[in-house]
Amino acid sequence: MSTTSLPLLDLSRLENSSAERSAFLAELRHAARDIGFFYLTGHGVDTHLLDQVQHLSREFFALPDAQKQSVAMVNSPHFRGYNRAAAELTRGQPDWREQFDIGAEREPLPQTPQSPGWTRLQGPNQWPAGVPALKPVLLRWQNEMTAMSLRLLRAFALALSLPEQAFDTLYGDKPNEHIKLIRYPGRDNTGSTQGVGAHKDSGFLSFLLQDRQKGLQVEVEENHWLDAEPVAGTFVVNIGELLELATNGYLRATVHRVVSPPAGRDRLSIAFFLGARLDAVVPVYQLPPELAAQARGPASDPLNPLLRDVGWNYLKGRLRSHPDVAERYYADILRSDLRNDSGELTV
Repeated sequence: MSTTSLPLLDLSRLENSSAERSAFLAELRHAARDIGFFYLTGHGVDTHLLDQVQHLSREFFALPDAQKQSVAMVNSPHFRGYNRAAAELTRGQPDWREQFDIGAEREPLPQTPQSPGWTRLQGPNQWPAGVPALKPVLLRWQNEMTAMSLRLLRAFALALSLPEQAFDTLYGDKPNEHIKLIRYPGRDNTGSTQGVGAHKDSGFLSFLLQDRQKGLQVEVEENHWLDAEPVAGTFVVNIGELLELATNGYLRATVHRVVSPPAGRDRLSIAFFLGARLDAVVPVYQLPPELAAQARGPASDPLNPLLRDVGWNYLKGRLRSHPDVAERYYADILRSDLRNDSGELTV
């Protein structure tokens, strides 16, 4: 494959003629199955808003370290806030990126001794005082991205010959939205090429807004990595493991990684992850026979097994990635709930 081989899909074609709509749905199905990654244009998200998000993200990362540490993730039981480079792990190795995580702005759920551990994930975000415009802009972007991504998810349902609202019950009025502002420093500051180690995303759909510096790579075949070159005006979209699970492996969650920028440069990317309600359980949807016959079964990693219970699956990923937060707020979970029959931790 060449470096331009990721498919480019135009979401606005859904509003065109019946023939154009059908062609888009067929291209969407093939892109999601054959590669698991594509560029999305015609998404309708305000370009001025995208510029604001990128500008304010750079303002945040330019703050003095003390101001960024005032909203450190280790202060949040909901895994919200700032992490300096090398604080997050992928497969046990440090990722050389600094980042700021936010989720849906909701009140914490009441806790009792019987409350499942994942209920602690819901709660408010931390916001930096040094960039007051960040909160309203990111929350507006979150709303626009949620509306757009649910529209795309309905298109996926149609592409799979399912009812258009097939996935709606997994989201209701509380989808598990997650935003990451990410800055990758150059290799002269890291001594490492691992911006993010090879992994799959755990939710349903992921959207990435890139700057002009490349770095994202997609494993299209074993040990064959394709550069997802930045394309202006697009999001890079990829399939998460829960959508692979829901289609019994017909759709593909693809391994990807980020290579650190060269010396003297950095890279800004902004990710939006659409996940199901934390209290949802993901079913296997009954695809038509001609599609079901091509389903490969979900490719669950025995060292990081997929769980159909969305809250537990999401919490498992958070605990693995952020051991400092896990130890501070979830020590009881680490000791008990996520152990297998042999007493081994499944996180």
